[in-house]
Amino acid sequence: MSDDTPTPDQAPGAPHPRETTRLIGQDAAQQAFLTAYNSDRLHHGWLLTGPRGVGKATLAWRIAQFLLATPPSDDGGLFGAPPPPDTLDIDPEHPVAHRILAGAEPGLAAITRSVNDQGRLRNEIVVDDVRKLGRFFGLSSADGGRRVVIVDSADEMNVSAANALLKMLEEPPARTTLLLISHQPSRLLPTIRSRCRTLRLSPLSPDDMQAALSQTDTEIPSQTDHLAALAAGSVGDAVRLINLGGLELYAELIAILGTLPRLDRQRALKLSETAAQRGAAERFDLLLSLIDVALSRLALTGATSTALMPEAAPNEAETLSRLSSSPQKARQWAEIAAPITARARHGQAVNLDPASLVLDTLFKIQETAGHDR
Repeated sequence: MSDDTPTPDQAPGAPHPRETTRLIGQDAAQQAFLTAYNSDRLHHGWLLTGPRGVGKATLAWRIAQFLLATPPSDDGGLFGAPPPPDTLDIDPEHPVAHRILAGAEPGLAAITRSVNDQGRLRNEIVVDDVRKLGRFFGLSSADGGRRVVIVDSADEMNVSAANALLKMLEEPPARTTLLLISHQPSRLLPTIRSRCRTLRLSPLSPDDMQAALSQTDTEIPSQTDHLAALAAGSVGDAVRLINLGGLELYAELIAILGTLPRLDRQRALKLSETAAQRGAAERFDLLLSLIDVALSRLALTGATSTALMPEAAPNEAETLSRLSSSPQKARQWAEIAAPITARARHGQAVNLDPASLVLDTLFKIQETAGHDR
């Protein structure tokens, strides 16, 4: 990978988690870890869970820096023990902070998807990625200090890699802490989950979202309420939406849904053509995700019999309320959402024409909108 290509543990357009100076909106998770640390109940395995893009990787790197830069507690001799730490913050001038930023900290190992023999990024973490920790533990054991391992993300381990990591969780090396980042913990081996303590991170509020985005190089749009609603509290998703024009895509999708049950085919065709443009693979993938979001919000609107607030696009609440005006209609949308999404994703996987896939998906939505309520 080139120097300007994001690594597997870095969201496009956002700084690497080790470079993020503040973790916003996750005070409860940080305090839970500090409480365990100060109570001498520091578990050797931690599972950091929550939606993608809410700060799990940033928290993992903050914990790693804290553990490696904080000396073991003692009785303090004549002067007594120092007060327990009340923050994970470490002075940016600390040698550990400098080494982590430079990727040169000997007490830290980060496990991510690696590059294969052809120079391409693998789709999963393989067993060799985990086995290299044996060398890491051997080289770092001489100094007797702490060692920290970050796995980002644990969901991406194949079966062999997961079993190799499980052995380390069952028999952890001394003074070692393993931090596993998981967007979907249900995909992990139950035995891995049972050997870790869980830290759950929550979606960010709109204010926290804006504060977190200010730490990136991303230009924050004026429709911050729309962005917060569409990103569902995920900074990573917000950056992706901004960089790929997701707000405009979703606004146009809602406008097209607003023409149902008589679908505006010209607008539908124009939207589908944006997915077929050269180099638009990421935008096409985002569009399919936004269609899934719209279907989910349709079902939720009818089920709750109230308009969604805040809106993620102009006139969204009015459109969704009209198309999903009852629990019965909401059930129709919920039942059709999974097969519509699965059909589109299958077509994407076998490289069917993106424009045709989007049109076909919109026609299926039109059919549901035309059914009796």
